[in-house]
Amino acid sequence: MSSMEFQNDLDKLLAVMPPKVISFLTQESLNDVIEVVLDIGRVAEVRHSGGRIEKLGSEVINDDDINYVTSRVQAFTHDNRSGIPGTLHRISAIRNRQGKVVGLTCRIGRVVTGTIACIKDFCTQGKSILFLGPPGVGKTTKLREISRLVADELGKRVVIVDTSNEIAGDGDVPHPAVGASRRMQVAQPELQKDIMIEAVENHTPEVIVVDEIGTEAEAQAARTIAERGVMLIATAHGNCLESLIKNPTLSDLVGGIQSVTLGDDEAKRRASQKTVLEREKQPTFDIVIEIMDRNTLAVYKNTSEAVDYILRGWPIRPEIRKVDSKQTEPVHELKQELSNELKKSEIESPDENKMNFSFSRQDYVEKVKPLKKVYLYAVSRTIVEKIIERLDLNVEITRNIEDSDIVIAHKNYAKGGAKILNTAQEYRVRVFYVKTNSMAQIQKVLKDALDIHAGDVAPTQDYKDETEEALDEAKAAIKQIMEGAPEIELSPKNTQIRKLQHELVEQYNLKSISIGEEPNRRLKVLRK
Repeated sequence: MSSMEFQNDLDKLLAVMPPKVISFLTQESLNDVIEVVLDIGRVAEVRHSGGRIEKLGSEVINDDDINYVTSRVQAFTHDNRSGIPGTLHRISAIRNRQGKVVGLTCRIGRVVTGTIACIKDFCTQGKSILFLGPPGVGKTTKLREISRLVADELGKRVVIVDTSNEIAGDGDVPHPAVGASRRMQVAQPELQKDIMIEAVENHTPEVIVVDEIGTEAEAQAARTIAERGVMLIATAHGNCLESLIKNPTLSDLVGGIQSVTLGDDEAKRRASQKTVLEREKQPTFDIVIEIMDRNTLAVYKNTSEAVDYILRGWPIRPEIRKVDSKQTEPVHELKQELSNELKKSEIESPDENKMNFSFSRQDYVEKVKPLKKVYLYAVSRTIVEKIIERLDLNVEITRNIEDSDIVIAHKNYAKGGAKILNTAQEYRVRVFYVKTNSMAQIQKVLKDALDIHAGDVAPTQDYKDETEEALDEAKAAIKQIMEGAPEIELSPKNTQIRKLQHELVEQYNLKSISIGEEPNRRLKVLRK
């Protein structure tokens, strides 16, 4: 099917715009526009893809202008959305308290081809795929193109569960962009879970496509579909795999999380605490793809393995697939195996689209070191900010624990903050404790929480004092004991520092005793 068949249908959108707006709009001027916004009492504006907002003339929108549009589109549904039949354009209403429409957001729907060329090999494996990413990065566009690929090129029976007609457009006839896929419309968003199950039970699909799984019931419906052997292609709320894991509502999509108490031997073998988080069951989706931006995808080819690695704090390297639509070379299908060299690889594929994919060390660094959000409980914000600035960390302090990636709490206040810590556990957020509000202690815990090693920051920026050096020495001794050393003696330290060393050793289920006389009193670390 030629891409020439897929136009933006801008003429149909222009046909419903009010006269005072239409004179400022042409098909050419709308090329990079995302939305046209009409609000009573304000000048109409267009929002461009780069974030630029442009006012249309100087006349304000009135009731007649709003009525002009609403009278030319279909009735709004319960979620205040309408559309133009045969197009992908979406018109959303804002109402006042009496139900009168006082504003309209006219979102321009476009068919973009070639967006899945770099992941075509995954789409043809018959495995269930989950897309994650912030709004506006093209998740629905990719679902639309995958539907056409699987239905037309692979000849599969595809059913699209289309909530608010996001994927296949408005009207009774699905948009040509989805190819031979069948479409089941969802009258109200809360009914999406029921239509998902109905699709499986009534229409014998081989593939089901769903946009925006956002509730626990929908997650359970997705698991039911997967367990019946149906390939599932879906998107979900969440920017990345880590945020999905700690989301109690949707974590079942990737296997669910449970708290497990390890035996002494297993805890020693893992060098971890006795209570850890582990994956509860097999994930609903075999592959998870994070959409970092419109042209960059991070692929976790084995969801089970990726979740296990993240829960254990091990480094995980997603495969980066990058599309550059400006290239005019024939399509290249990326067959990239991650290695220490992380080199580029291109393999020709006889596709007619024009794309190019690349992978670079910079892509990987940006992926594995994203912005981390830290929630502080009884810990000096001023000191943390100084440490973040000194070490040039990609860290932001947040006031909402549900948005955080880690929590740093003062140990002395842990009991009084039980509610905060319970919330952290509910959202699967790891909690790290500081003993004191000193610069060295907070920096050490922050570095441990972010898995920052000595070589990750410039030596001139790092901050150390006797306490941190003593704890580093204790850690090194713990490692040697774990590797088989019978006992290790540490350097002489004062009473307060030895107390911290004792507590650190105890966390690893090892034994420590103080030996010698002051000022040479020191710790001896050994097995229990």
